[in-house]
Amino acid sequence: MITLIIGLSLSFVAIGVLYYLNNQIKKRLERNNKALLALHKEFTQYQVSEERSNEKETAKREIRFDNIARSIKKNEEAIHSTNQRMPNEIKKCIKHIELSR
Repeated sequence: MITLIIGLSLSFVAIGVLYYLNNQIKKRLERNNKALLALHKEFTQYQVSEERSNEKETAKREIRFDNIARSIKKNEEAIHSTNQRMPNEIKKCIKHIELSR
């Protein structure tokens, strides 16, 4: 009879300890889940902000390259027109030199 009472007492104590440990584990899991969700949200925001900044940098780079390409094209056109006018200018100078002799 005493062993039965001791056995039941130990069983209730074991059940109480297991219930307590189960609650502690649930609390830790909930805190871990909240922390992981917060980390996930923060990382997602970081990815979005990085993607936006990369898109802005790409757009700036493309605009800069377009401006450089326009400048190069303008300079090439100026060189081309100068190369076309050069023979006529040289002929004029030579005519003035020949006429002055």
